[in-house]
Amino acid sequence: MGDLSENADYHKAKEDQGFLEGRIQELEYLVRNAVVIEKSANQDIVSVGSHVTIQEADDPAETYHMVGPKEADPRNGRISHESPIGRALVDRRVGDEVEVETPAGKIKFKILKIE
Repeated sequence: MGDLSENADYHKAKEDQGFLEGRIQELEYLVRNAVVIEKSANQDIVSVGSHVTIQEADDPAETYHMVGPKEADPRNGRISHESPIGRALVDRRVGDEVEVETPAGKIKFKILKIE
């Protein structure tokens, strides 16, 4: 068997265990502090949970799902209501034209649909 202090596999397993225990604590924290947000009865305005279709100038329309910050994944169409674009969209209606300053610069778009 030998001395565990010189066993690379043992050290790797202990390192992995520490990482997984940290991840478990992080997930437990998220579950303990999760807040269920009921879907708004008013589908005429953008809120968390809404699917919003917007169009910038002559670009193709894009649809985004408004979510909380921990769920945000802009590359997959999930934007946080706390992001610059999310803040600009909240409480807006179909037909509204929105201008927002983002890290990439100022953009202007129109809300086409809210679901």
